[in-house]
Amino acid sequence: MKRQLLFLAVLFVAASSFLLLPQRKPVVYIIGDSTVRNTNRPQCGWGEMIGELLDTSKIKVSNQAMAGRSTRTFIKEKRWEKVINAIQPGDYLIMQFGHNEGSKPDTSKAGYRGVLRGTGNDSVSLNWGDTLTEVVHSYGWYLRKFVREAKAKGGIPVICSMIPRNQFVEGKVKRADKDFGKWAEEIAKEEGVFFINLNAITADKYDVLGPEQVKAFFPGDHTHTNEAGARVNAASVAEGIRLLKTLTLNQYLKNN
Repeated sequence: MKRQLLFLAVLFVAASSFLLLPQRKPVVYIIGDSTVRNTNRPQCGWGEMIGELLDTSKIKVSNQAMAGRSTRTFIKEKRWEKVINAIQPGDYLIMQFGHNEGSKPDTSKAGYRGVLRGTGNDSVSLNWGDTLTEVVHSYGWYLRKFVREAKAKGGIPVICSMIPRNQFVEGKVKRADKDFGKWAEEIAKEEGVFFINLNAITADKYDVLGPEQVKAFFPGDHTHTNEAGARVNAASVAEGIRLLKTLTLNQYLKNN
């Protein structure tokens, strides 16, 4: 009888200890380029501001974006390796690329970041010397890689189209709905993952504000926003999340 009581007491203490252990917060990992994370102030990326819109007492934000990177170089420099090794079941992965992918991929300085256009499985081999050969794929191929590997780890991928640049044509913002934005959406549909049309959501806001007000968001060029512009884009990401009713990231938005 004493043994049974002792066993039950030990079992009770062990169970109580387990219940008292702090539960791991899910993490939202963000990958992308300088429009997502930019330490060259006054420039600022939306990934640096998104934490203001999330309940960070319940979820962590890990902004792993890096200025100047394309989908290709993010992998080539092993930045993706670091992220995918960290992702655990229930974590989120938000990706936004497209600004640095435009050059023709070759071994020149200009071609170092470039990818093949579209979403196909075509590729090109580049010889960097010393028997080092790099196989370069399409923009869609790289997004597909991020998505599939994240899903294999139990992560929840979210693809965003790239934020619009400060480029107006006849009073309307130039959109990415015929190239990188279009391809990002196609991959999201093909892979059955969430898509935020960040390009369109922010472009709609810019159209209302007009060229003069939007210009204030871009202190140095037509691509990189300041903190005010980054907050506009972060709010657009939050709006996109809200539109995706089955995306569980919704529950971590403030004032949701």
